[in-house]
Amino acid sequence: CLFKEFSSTSSTTADSTVTSRVTRNGNAVMEKDLLNHEDLAGDRGMVDDIFDETYREKEGPKPPLRYVWRNIILMSLLHLGAIFALTLIPSAKIQTLAWALLCFVVSALGITAGSHRLWSHRSYKATLPLRIFLTIANSMAFQNDIYEWVRDHRVHHKFSETDADPHNAMRGFFFSHIGWLLVRKHPDVIEKGQKLDLSDIKADKVVMFQRRYYKPSVILLCFTLPAVVPWYFWDESIVISFFIPAILRYTIGLNATWLVNSAAHMFGNRPYDQYINPRENPLVSLGALGEGFHNYHHTFPYDYSTSEFGWRFNLTTAFIDLMCLLGLASDRKKVSREVILARKLRTGDGSHKSG
Repeated sequence: CLFKEFSSTSSTTADSTVTSRVTRNGNAVMEKDLLNHEDLAGDRGMVDDIFDETYREKEGPKPPLRYVWRNIILMSLLHLGAIFALTLIPSAKIQTLAWALLCFVVSALGITAGSHRLWSHRSYKATLPLRIFLTIANSMAFQNDIYEWVRDHRVHHKFSETDADPHNAMRGFFFSHIGWLLVRKHPDVIEKGQKLDLSDIKADKVVMFQRRYYKPSVILLCFTLPAVVPWYFWDESIVISFFIPAILRYTIGLNATWLVNSAAHMFGNRPYDQYINPRENPLVSLGALGEGFHNYHHTFPYDYSTSEFGWRFNLTTAFIDLMCLLGLASDRKKVSREVILARKLRTGDGSHKSG
């Protein structure tokens, strides 16, 4: 199970031109070409998660906010339910708490190792059994089906911190965290999302099967299964079984993912590219199974580890490595140390020198 390493000596990734950008007031301008992202991304057969330097926000007033009251009400009820669940923790059996933690980790992997690193960025390859497992885990996470998640995430990378970014952090912490789900999408998000090449996702029969049966899969895997197991197997109270492994676990999973969009775009250092907003945030990495090394990830989106530090605060990388050891994953994409160091010296904020 080998790495495919991107380096200046690689025949497919000559150290010629990575585009860095300087973001000022939502406008991106070209800074310097040193490593060709399109050459690197072409190895995966896609370029739609690489920042589009040509995009310009439309002039004139922004479209008015249109609230999605159904989402506002449901998210409010969900978080109230999670608060109630916190009061039940002292009454819960230890097996129930362990089950809730297991459900959290499995569902998180459905996002981090599944819809994010595998399907959005194609940073490694997975066999059919692993793709089925990650799809099941993804439905347990209930963060939109894989097809829709990938579409929104590729748009986020291609038009990061602009009107075409679904959770544009330039609109503030609340918007990038949860607010983007409570209002109608900006027209540019819809327009650019429709123009993406998602042929690789459409060709994956496992993903399209999930999309076809997404609602029943969520009812079964996100709410019913987590609640029934403690009640049936160790006679836990049905109220505790529902509110802790289902409601509380789901709410924490959502917020852990959302912190990648909000906190990891606002708080932390930028050792790889000081000209973009995403930051290195170890606390987010801890809660989101390794997704908080965000300055690195937006600089090198094709790296399967989303970090240069391997398993450090990065359970998802450990999981993918284990799957590779078991023969269920292969072709992990990794950026070489020489390319990482060159990028730090060229566009980083200097924080790497202090560790």
